[in-house]
Amino acid sequence: MLAGRHILLVICGGIAAYKALDLIRRLKERGASVTPVLTAAGAQFVTPLSVSALAGVRVFTDLFDLTAEAEMGHIELSRAADLIVVAPATADVMARMAGGLAGDLATTLLLATDKRVLIAPAMNVRMWTHAATQRNLAQLQADGILVVGPNDGDMACGEFGPGRMAEPLEIVAAIEAALGQGLLSGRHVLVTSGPTHEPIDPVRYIANRSSGAQGAALAAALRDLGARVTFVTGPAVVPPPPGVAVVAVETAAQMLVAVQAALPADAAVFAAAVADWRVAAASAQKIKKQTGALPMLGFAENPDILATVAQMRAGRPPLVVGFAAETQDVVAQATAKRVRKGCDWIVANDVSPATGIMGGAQNAVTLITALGPEVWPRMAKTAVARRLAARIAAALQP
Repeated sequence: MLAGRHILLVICGGIAAYKALDLIRRLKERGASVTPVLTAAGAQFVTPLSVSALAGVRVFTDLFDLTAEAEMGHIELSRAADLIVVAPATADVMARMAGGLAGDLATTLLLATDKRVLIAPAMNVRMWTHAATQRNLAQLQADGILVVGPNDGDMACGEFGPGRMAEPLEIVAAIEAALGQGLLSGRHVLVTSGPTHEPIDPVRYIANRSSGAQGAALAAALRDLGARVTFVTGPAVVPPPPGVAVVAVETAAQMLVAVQAALPADAAVFAAAVADWRVAAASAQKIKKQTGALPMLGFAENPDILATVAQMRAGRPPLVVGFAAETQDVVAQATAKRVRKGCDWIVANDVSPATGIMGGAQNAVTLITALGPEVWPRMAKTAVARRLAARIAAALQP
């Protein structure tokens, strides 16, 4: 809970500003006090009256408000809170924060604060993916700014993709984690992600079709619940989330070594698509094409990382979760895999080409435990990650 905590909430201009009203309510019902700062652009979407009514205090809007400066100047306003939250954080305010600009009350207090800052970006998908925004995001993260979201989803402009502001309860979870009150605070969770690349020669390799999106989303969701996350990742397309300890590997053998080095852990989640086989004797030189002569490759079995950890006699994590990517008889195959590997849970999904799941933004999984299968609806991979992280947190509660 957030009883006794003081949140300074900066509401910027964007259609997602309406979610800030619900965020205030969620924070208040958890015992937090909220001091709202509304930008001029934000006031085009939500009114000072509605914000004030929910927060139960006056709304700050003007840097040059003489009464406010006399009673509680912007320097004190920026430092009296336990955490500053910017929701929605527009592309404009992110750019100004990254550049250290202070042209209004919001950016001035953000520059003057000595407290941690959490932003919830919200903008059009093209604005979010623009190189300038991504540069600004990288700078803010390097400066220690915490980030929650954005999610994939429908935009008010009619487009679909990343840029939709995180939901209020997601932001609340990120706030709790930032203040050391997440459900997984003090817990260590190991997550593997991405494919492995097993070399054939210096330019060719064997791999699985994994983008690493689900593993990265899960690591972020666990981080947002306060966990210390060790993220062991193969060469994935999707970059690792900030705020986790990243261990980059290439092969299955390297991944096993990294996993063993990361233990002990309270939970281990094996989302990586590890290649089952490797070339027994990879060539040190590029294998040259010869007309009419095909190269003969001998294969060897890769180590079974999930089974190795799940069947440890000593030091086994209390909760071991595997993933099963199947193309037929998904539940039956995954149920048998859970027993065979010795893990506690299996997250199974159908990765047949028709599903669009492999490499896509959505997933449809079945969580298989000792109690049987639990079918989850199709949803964004970020939503799957949050739901699974919450289940992990519940399972680890004393």
